Amino acid sequence: MMVLMAQQYRKGKEGQDLLPVYLSFIHYMQTPDGNFRNFLSFSRQYLDEVGSEDSFGRTVWALGYLIRFAPNNSYREFAYELYHRSIQHFDALEHLRGRANSVIGVCHYILQHPADEGMIHILNRLVQPLVDAWNKNATEDWRWYEKSMTYDNGILPLAMLHAAEVTGNDKWREIALDSLSFLENLTMAHGYFSPVGNDGWHCEGGACPLFDQQAIETMAMVLLYQQAHTMTGNSEYLRKMYNCYQWFLGENVLRIPLYDHETHGCCDGLSREGLNRNQGAESTLAYFISHLAVLQSCEALPKPEKNVRTTIITANVVSKIS
Repeated sequence: MMVLMAQQYRKGKEGQDLLPVYLSFIHYMQTPDGNFRNFLSFSRQYLDEVGSEDSFGRTVWALGYLIRFAPNNSYREFAYELYHRSIQHFDALEHLRGRANSVIGVCHYILQHPADEGMIHILNRLVQPLVDAWNKNATEDWRWYEKSMTYDNGILPLAMLHAAEVTGNDKWREIALDSLSFLENLTMAHGYFSPVGNDGWHCEGGACPLFDQQAIETMAMVLLYQQAHTMTGNSEYLRKMYNCYQWFLGENVLRIPLYDHETHGCCDGLSREGLNRNQGAESTLAYFISHLAVLQSCEALPKPEKNVRTTIITANVVSKIS
């Protein structure tokens, strides 16, 4: 996904060379029955029999994105083959985030193949447990899918927005924007983004933990605001999207940048003690996907909407691509 996004701005050979490497890795990690492993040793030994539902969903998302935006038919057809092998595992997903990630991949697929009624039926089955969770747990004061807010929270309304986009389902759109508003009130109350901390989670009626904050939370919010703008045309969502992105650059509770301009990596999070200085792949990818999403949204605006602030945002983000 990141490579395809980056190729819009860097047309060189690097992206072309990386795409088959990453696609081959996904192929190597797919099991004979279509599921995916998640861990591989340096000696190319599998370290698990099957990966987590999160890793499964993110892989489906990546394949759906490639099917939609592939630079040629060869990549698209290969991704199509890997994607269809995995479909038999959709109904077995037990956790909302695994389903939400898969939903986004399915939506990208449908946008490339809008006449595939079978896939739309599959999408409906994937989304229904999220709707059921909302109906079961959301109250007047707690507008959320679960009785606790844990990790990667923005992915749930993001999936609902994508599903509403491809189906035109107004109820799904309403749920998505309602839960987005609830999440926003919790995490943007101080004028900067402060995600739900992973140290204890946030349970209904309880206090929201401040730490530990993780980069994946920020990426989900950036993409959520991007999709909200796509769905509504409300440019206020772009301002909030950029505010979330600034979390990486120091607009956070500790006023410490997580993105390292020297290593081009992103620290893993914020704790009471300061930075978690490990620069893992997940966090670094979260930064660059967020970075590219902000740039995408700013450039997609029609010229009459490009005010001075948007021009400055675009210039700042472009200057950080190395």
